[in-house]
This record gives sequence, C-alpha cells and structure tokens, in this order.
Amino acid sequence: METTALEHRFNQKIEREEKIEPKDWMPEDYRKNNIRQISQHAHSEIVGMLPEANWITRAPSLRRKVALLAKVQDEAGHGLYLYSAAETLGTDREEMIDDLHSGKAKYSSIFNYPTTTWADIGAIGWLVDGAAITNQVALCRTSYGPYARAMVKICKEESFHQRQGYEIMCAMAFGTPEQKAMAQDALNRWWWPSLMMFGPTDGDSVHSQKSMDWKIKRYSNDELRQEFVDKTVAQAEYLGLTIPDPDLTYNDETGHYSFGEIDWKEFYQVISGNGPCNKERIEARRKAHEDGAWVREAANAFAQKRANQQVA
Repeated sequence: METTALEHRFNQKIEREEKIEPKDWMPEDYRKNNIRQISQHAHSEIVGMLPEANWITRAPSLRRKVALLAKVQDEAGHGLYLYSAAETLGTDREEMIDDLHSGKAKYSSIFNYPTTTWADIGAIGWLVDGAAITNQVALCRTSYGPYARAMVKICKEESFHQRQGYEIMCAMAFGTPEQKAMAQDALNRWWWPSLMMFGPTDGDSVHSQKSMDWKIKRYSNDELRQEFVDKTVAQAEYLGLTIPDPDLTYNDETGHYSFGEIDWKEFYQVISGNGPCNKERIEARRKAHEDGAWVREAANAFAQKRANQQVA
C-alpha cells in the first residue's frame, strides 16, 4: 500500500510537469530507464569527439582549427555533465565507462562512420548536430531535473556546432566545382546515417513508449525524424545540394516531406558492433582511459591530501 501511494504521488508530479529530483522517490524502472538514456547520451558525446578530433590538425585554416578544437572541447564537457547527471541516480561513473568499453552500453550509431574528407566535418555539424538538436531541445523539458538542466547548456552549444557545420558546407557549396562536389559527396554519405540517429521506428522501439509515458522523452523517434527531414530539405536546397533520396517528395495534404525507406539492416549491424569504425572507436576510448589512469590517480591523491589537511 505504501509503494502504491508513493507511485501515485510520483505519477501526479509527472502529470503536473514537476521535475523529479535525485532525492525524490521514483519507480526502479524510471531510474533504470534514465540511467540507460543519460549514460548512452554521455557515451555518444565522448565517442563523438573522435571523428572530428581526427581533423583538428588538418583543418584548412587556423580559424577552422580553433573552431573545431572548441567544438571537440564542448563535446567533452557535455559528456561530463551527463555522466554527472547519471550519477545522481545512484550509478557509478567507472561502471558506466566499463560498460562502454566492454560493448555492453550503446552509443549513437552515427559515430561509427569514418570522416574521409574535410567536407565530412561540415556534414557532421550540419546534419549530425542538427539531428541532435532536434532530439535534445525537447529534452530540456524532460521529467528528470538534473538531466533537463544539463540539456539547457548543451543545446546552446550544440546550436553553435550546427551553425559552424552549415557555414563549412556553405563555403564549399558556393566555392569551386571541386569543393561543391566534395560537399555533395559528404551529404550522400551522411544523410541516411543521420536519419538512423533517431533510433528504430516507433513500432520497433523498445523503450520509447514508456519513456514518453514518464515524460523522459516528449516525442517519438518517428516524429523527431520527420521534423528533422522537414527543416533540412530547405537548407539543402539553399546550398544547391541534392538529398540522396529519389523518393523524397513534399505532401501538400500533410505539410510534410515523405522520404524513402531507411536501411534498418545497416542500422542494426552498426549498433551491434559491426559498423565501419566500431572497433576503432572503442579501442581509442580504451587506450585513452588507460593512458589517463595516472591523471585520475594524481587527482584523487591530491583531493585526499586536501581533505586530510582540512581535517588536521
């Protein structure tokens, strides 16, 4: 009876749009669902540094190098905000990182594709960060307080990243014929993986409905994917680039674009660890974690020394 009363009060808070805070009672499934989503989001930010960090030293100008370096630094910060938010739910950061390194935890499938040209950095900013913003703006109203507050700052910075990427695509699309061809090639390779970022279709999504009932998520995968397509088509038209989808048409009745079938077989191959760069990405994260062990040990020793001094 006590649990039923607590759950009733919890559901009332959700309905009243009140934030659930770390010390509040919550159903165990709500806690686990948040840990899964927030830690997966954190992993995606950390692994997402790798495709772009590869181009910091090869960016075509000092201005581009500095901007890309700032963006990668932002993504590291996003990962730390999110790991901290997940820890408020009682999970351990080392455990989350171990789950990433072992393959138990997932991260966004998009980061398992290679960046082969500078235009890819523009496409990632425009499409990948554009898809992220579409998903993450709604998360500023997620029902778990620490997650929602972290997302406010993250979305501001992601908006900068998206503009940075679109500026790169503008420079190339309105540049030489060779530059425009490079921009089109990047769009061709990143378009479909960007649509996959929103996850499986609503009928195949295991967690979506429960997350929406608890207002962890505000919109379904298919709703967010449709919003992204609708706003991105006009941007591609302005650039003079062609979205690589022969089935893309505007539906006057619905006011939305209809688009072709996503290759879900490829999607599931990538998230199961068989994408072009899965092994490379995880190995890079493992090596960075091992190489940074002495830094963590030194920081912990210093913190302990300071604590001992304060006690003395």
